[in-house]
Amino acid sequence: MSLLAHLQCQPEQIAERVIVCGDPARVDRIGTLLDNPTLIGHNREFRLLGGHYQGQPITVCSTGIGAPSAIIALEELAQSGAKQLVRVGSAGSLQPHIALGDLVVVEGAVRHDGASLAYLPAEYPACADLALQQRLLDALAECPHRVHHGLVRSHDGFYRDDEQAVCEQWHKLGTLAADMESGALMVVGRYRKVRVASVLCNVVAWQQGVQEGVADYAAAEGRMMAGEHYAIAAALRALTC
Repeated sequence: MSLLAHLQCQPEQIAERVIVCGDPARVDRIGTLLDNPTLIGHNREFRLLGGHYQGQPITVCSTGIGAPSAIIALEELAQSGAKQLVRVGSAGSLQPHIALGDLVVVEGAVRHDGASLAYLPAEYPACADLALQQRLLDALAECPHRVHHGLVRSHDGFYRDDEQAVCEQWHKLGTLAADMESGALMVVGRYRKVRVASVLCNVVAWQQGVQEGVADYAAAEGRMMAGEHYAIAAALRALTC
């Protein structure tokens, strides 16, 4: 059988339970929690490992930055039999009470990406699978970092000239954080009958510029990496419980 066009692995190598992340380097960090992690594909931004957790087969796949490549990954994963998918990603806070390293479990997303609109109109909501979302929350019940849950804004424009005004608007509307992939994954996942949930580690404090945020990320790297670890562990438990 031919390789998947973008993921560059065999369809039968994809498990029903999948973790996706943006950063290819995070794939290997997730792999440290799996039994017998094995590289099954790496092409462009898409790096894939296979392994087992609690006896269940798991696939881990990076998607790069943004909705278009995230949907490409989801489409090929779904075509290969993926049934449940958890995004373990990062976000920038839109509220002052969400600290660096805090986790956000996404209930739904504002659809400010373009790729999902190529599939379904803006009125179609981006919502997490309720059961998978609840399993994430249950898995994080003992997490030492603060865990928030609610709405995020998923968008395409990282360096817009009016970014501060846009963030202020969604801050006032109570949106918790911003990322670039969760909304599109939830929309297209539901359309393709893949159950999708998302947990994000906050890496940029509210009202902080990108460059300042990157500097703070380096200064608080330990807390960030711990937050990522808790998110990964919760995703694995949610997928296998």
